[in-house]
Amino acid sequence: MSTLVLDRTENAAGRRTLAENLRHQLADEIMTGVLAPGVALDETEIARRFGVSRTPVREAIRLLNASGLVEARPHRAAVVAQPSPARLVGMFEAMAELEALCATFAAERMTRIERQALEAIHEQLRTLIHSGDPQRYHEINEAFHAAIYNGAHNEYLAELTLTTRLRVAPFRRAQFRNLGRLAKSHAEHDQVLTAILRGECVRAGEAMRAHITTVRKEYETYTRSL
Repeated sequence: MSTLVLDRTENAAGRRTLAENLRHQLADEIMTGVLAPGVALDETEIARRFGVSRTPVREAIRLLNASGLVEARPHRAAVVAQPSPARLVGMFEAMAELEALCATFAAERMTRIERQALEAIHEQLRTLIHSGDPQRYHEINEAFHAAIYNGAHNEYLAELTLTTRLRVAPFRRAQFRNLGRLAKSHAEHDQVLTAILRGECVRAGEAMRAHITTVRKEYETYTRSL
């Protein structure tokens, strides 16, 4: 039986559920090839393997389906999928534009307290660079980006951006395993943060767009190393 690591740390979305932890572990197995494309995901077998009920397994598979890692099939077990290279590029392009818009608005609209909170998250990420823990960095990284979405003060844009982020989250998470990526990611965040704190709207958007474009390239580098 596999061990399901339960992370009870608060993140941007609140307390992580059992289903979300299970989704992360299954996503890891898909990304590393343990679960190959076309493999059927048997809910009963997965529940037995991780020592959980079928309820969180169903929810985890639903979340994986939203990310494009799994294809749901009516009245049949879901199967492992992999977005085509063109679709994945399209997802990242949309993500880059949405996040750039959030950063642009955040530079204009963030309150003093929100800016201080963003700085605090940025410093927390700095301390994690030396720990070499990509999973923990990923969690706090989500909080950094969510703070910018909220700081844009556009509820619809934040909702749309979060929805798109969910679809690309496994791919964003995987690239943190690249050697030296945590430090590079933090340096990219620094460019975004500086522009936001200075109220430089255009520069903030450009820095965020460049950051997400780099994330996509880092993911492609990661997949070539598998």
